[in-house]
Amino acid sequence: MFEQLQAVEDRYEELAELLSDPEVVNDTKRFMELSKEEANTRETVEVYRRYKEVKSGITDAEELLNEKLDDDMQELAKEELSELKTERDELEDRMKILLLPKDPNDDKNIIMEIRGAAGGDEAALFAGDLFEMYQSYAQAQGWKFEVMDANITDIGGYKEVTIMITGDSVYSKLKYESGAHRVQRIPSTESQGRVHTSTATVVVLPEAEEVELDLADKDIRVDIYHASGAGGQHVNKTASAVRLTHEPTGVVVAMQDERSQLKNREKAMKILRARVYDQLQQASQSEYDATRKSAVGSGDRSERIRTYNFPQNRVTDHRIGLTIQKLDQILAGKVDEIIDALVIYDQTAQLDKLNG
Repeated sequence: MFEQLQAVEDRYEELAELLSDPEVVNDTKRFMELSKEEANTRETVEVYRRYKEVKSGITDAEELLNEKLDDDMQELAKEELSELKTERDELEDRMKILLLPKDPNDDKNIIMEIRGAAGGDEAALFAGDLFEMYQSYAQAQGWKFEVMDANITDIGGYKEVTIMITGDSVYSKLKYESGAHRVQRIPSTESQGRVHTSTATVVVLPEAEEVELDLADKDIRVDIYHASGAGGQHVNKTASAVRLTHEPTGVVVAMQDERSQLKNREKAMKILRARVYDQLQQASQSEYDATRKSAVGSGDRSERIRTYNFPQNRVTDHRIGLTIQKLDQILAGKVDEIIDALVIYDQTAQLDKLNG
């Protein structure tokens, strides 16, 4: 482990030199890549450097205890040694986590798809609640939250909504949200006061850049048609709606949100690339699949991952057995407690596997 950490520190120092090199500074693409690498290794280096300081402090404190000291000094040295040893153990645990293999998608932006599933209008209303929860969370994180396509029901809520969330390490925090979310509450239309159960599904797709996934034009069938509103009314008279079909995988994306055909095509292409990228990863990368399935759930999107119980103001994440009596706060976007618990659970599972 320590050889690996030393190699990371050496590379970090090399990156600092490269980033001050005028040739690198003038090459925007290379400068951005190296800056990102430097930012990704900074925490590991800082923790490792602190670890070396603590180790040195332990040596000094032990040497001091071997000298003839008065009782007060002896007590102080013992206290300092105890604190330093506790910090050393904590830093060792942190370094192990920082050296875990990184999910290659962690730094990516995402495309999130939320759909009302079982439960009709109530499921669509709950999909709307989830939409607002993620919107508030994204806002608190300083991320950009952009609706790409939405199918709104007559009473509000969403049959389905597609969102692009961009910012710092979005996928690393929201990747655990894929799956079926279940709600238990009394719907506003329920006259008997009975609790109903409905579900909405969430899919989180890492954004795929063109350099990572070059979709050949010959593989994509493009259909252009008139955008229509509720009841088949024409929203506009120009053919602006776009449907893209990636024929090798059968992935289809339709987009009619914008009045401009070009804008609809751009949005549809982003979603298509993300869906195809995700499908290819699931199908061909066994290591990626193993990561998906090993820690937090199976990665199956039909898997029930969380229940939101309104009568008891309770949220339960079934994958890690976590129950929190703060449903109102969580739906207001304060989901850090759940996300942090999922991250720790995942990291612990990976460490256990390595220590095997």
